[in-house]
Amino acid sequence: MANLGLGIIGCGNISAAYLRLAPLFKGLEVRAVADVNMDAAKARAAEFDTTAQSVDDLLANKDVDVVINLTIPDAHFAVTKRILEAGKHAYSEKPLVLTLEEGETLRALASAKGLAVGCAPDTFLGGAHQQARALLDEGKIGTITAGCAAVLNHGMEHWHPNPDFFFLPGAGPMLDLGPYYVANLINLLGPVRRVGALTSSAQAARTIANGPRNGETVPVKTPTNIHALLEFHNGATINLSTSWDVWHHKRNHFELYGTEGTLYVPDPNFFGGEIEIGHRDGSLEKVAAWDHPFGVPNQDHPQRGPLANYRTAGLADMVQAVMAGRDARCSLDRALHGVDVMTACLRSGETGDFITLTTTCTRPEALGIAEARALLI
Repeated sequence: MANLGLGIIGCGNISAAYLRLAPLFKGLEVRAVADVNMDAAKARAAEFDTTAQSVDDLLANKDVDVVINLTIPDAHFAVTKRILEAGKHAYSEKPLVLTLEEGETLRALASAKGLAVGCAPDTFLGGAHQQARALLDEGKIGTITAGCAAVLNHGMEHWHPNPDFFFLPGAGPMLDLGPYYVANLINLLGPVRRVGALTSSAQAARTIANGPRNGETVPVKTPTNIHALLEFHNGATINLSTSWDVWHHKRNHFELYGTEGTLYVPDPNFFGGEIEIGHRDGSLEKVAAWDHPFGVPNQDHPQRGPLANYRTAGLADMVQAVMAGRDARCSLDRALHGVDVMTACLRSGETGDFITLTTTCTRPEALGIAEARALLI
């Protein structure tokens, strides 16, 4: 399989993960990195033995076929648009865009130029989440009627040295962490029909508690406490809670309630984790992990210990989809439907109304053991 040349725009923290993990996958070869801060680009290039370029030069580079957009969320639309205008496929970090209008503009441009657009998160391709998908598709807990998903903590100012953008429109817990949960809900249940939500913020400002700006405050300009109800086209109703106003809790990350039992799904922010099934007789079964390559621990996490991290799996799948002429699992349609879900939740919090979504999508194809192995070198 021939390699497609990769370029990366945005050399912040997340770029290291892409640069470290891309060599695991077929068809991927990083050929250049760029950043508005040329020093950052040069540092990443030196660290990973690649070429540093200006953004303009990378977009003009004939050896680059696919550009990964790792800029801040507010720049995602403009940068992805430039990538497409340069005649290159695009893969963006989440969220794809901040409004449906921006997403539709990208869709029209990509279609006119015959280019692909993909978007993280790809954690739903992880071994645990694909096993959960297989269990649902086998009918292990019957028909899903309801469930809940929750990402609850106290925000980013405690560990991030420059957390300002987390508290601006386009971020907050819904658009920053919500994509992991919404993408996995789409993977497991399909598209959402309508949403309703209540939103608030416990504080008007946050105090940075680390680094050189320790003690500085940053204003909160987006809701930090969102509790939403999602109605899916398949009839399931899911409570989705995303909050940075919680100090401690005992809620599970993800539970699905079926007519024959309950499925406990691990944190969709990660590729692996433990699955449990609660049966009708009250027993709780720990499901033995299947032999999925994206569930195998490949790094140590300072808090979680051995961890499966296969970021760029979605990018590798998109590259193979381009070559094969098939639908990519982390497609523009699914990413844009996720944006529709999340922005509708925020809009519902403002208006007090349930909102019927204007987009839809299909469930992505399952990524079983054989399909995942086919992505790896």
